[in-house]
Amino acid sequence: MSKMKFSLIAAMLIMVMAASAQVNLGIKGGVNMSNFLADELNDKGIKIGFNVGLSADFDFSSNSALQTGLFLTTKGAKYSASFGSVSADYTVNPIYLQLPVHYAYKIDVTPGTRIVFHAGPYAAYGVAGKMKLKGSVGDYSGEKDEKLFGDDKSLKPFDAGLGLGAGVELGSIVLDLGWDMGLVNISNVSNGDIKNQNAYLSVGYKF
Repeated sequence: MSKMKFSLIAAMLIMVMAASAQVNLGIKGGVNMSNFLADELNDKGIKIGFNVGLSADFDFSSNSALQTGLFLTTKGAKYSASFGSVSADYTVNPIYLQLPVHYAYKIDVTPGTRIVFHAGPYAAYGVAGKMKLKGSVGDYSGEKDEKLFGDDKSLKPFDAGLGLGAGVELGSIVLDLGWDMGLVNISNVSNGDIKNQNAYLSVGYKF
């Protein structure tokens, strides 16, 4: 129920604000650097991925805007685990559809150039992804791939959290650097507690 309420509130907020704002649509894409926040995981490393999608700016004045959109984005992590003589390296690559809702404050630097600071919540839903496991037991070693999302799989599909970032608007070109901090436990394993963490660098174009 709480997930449904979150989605309804976000949709209503966008519709109300859109009625009184100038809308600028665009496309955006870039590179992700993600990992998991989890105490039980060892040797956590950065996993490189991507983000791409449609963006929308609802400008209420020359300085204030609501930024949203719908993005296909990868998250996940690389980490190692060992249990006695058994050791394994994991690469977890979940793919989400993500909806951010950020308030943005824009500062004019020169005509056509603005610095942008933005922050707000996001909601995401896992649509695909696999976990690659490379392990060894004594002299034996092997690899296998597993799907991530499902009732009997490793991760829950729903994710939500807070994001913040800073960028530059150069006319129609947008450069953006940001960070998404997951607040929802996405582990589908009993007693597991895993949260997504993701930094990104994106380039966009506003129509």
